[in-house]
Amino acid sequence: MKKKITIILGNPDSDSYCASIASAYQNAAENSGHEVKLFKLGELEFDPILHKGYKEIQPVERSLQDAQEAIKWASHLVFVYPIWWGTMPSLLKGFFDRAFLPGYAFKYRPNSQFWDKLLTGRSAHVFSTMDTPPWYYWLIYKMPGHNQIKRTILEFSGIKPVKISSFGPVRFATDAQKEKWLAKVARYAFQLS
Repeated sequence: MKKKITIILGNPDSDSYCASIASAYQNAAENSGHEVKLFKLGELEFDPILHKGYKEIQPVERSLQDAQEAIKWASHLVFVYPIWWGTMPSLLKGFFDRAFLPGYAFKYRPNSQFWDKLLTGRSAHVFSTMDTPPWYYWLIYKMPGHNQIKRTILEFSGIKPVKISSFGPVRFATDAQKEKWLAKVARYAFQLS
């Protein structure tokens, strides 16, 4: 079954290894017949700061509107970013703050602690790179960034299942190891059904 896929590159550097991961996924998905839209956050023009929280409506820039429309269009979402200080880069967090708004990603119910999840019907795959060995990130740090994106952002909005693949430590990886990781990313895209 062919899917509509939106890829969000959350590394501000569009020439990073994360960009290579996003490109490998895009190429493999398109070669498998899927439709793909790619957004490189480092190249979008938007203010990543939600200045007044939800107290005041902050105009949503055209680039964010385009990304919101692509997320609604998609049946599968892919997020690619490095782990910095245990979690995602601030630009990606700012993207979520500005784009995953009430009325778009979720809606609080009147007089209730519960909410409606407005992005149901979509799955996601998160690819993260790190300089820490993934086992150490899991065992010692308890995966704070993975928990954040999976539980408190994507699943909070109704997106599931959410799969997470981590690659690292990148700073010690050889070119051969990086190529193996890219091949693994391509296999995930090829196997998507």
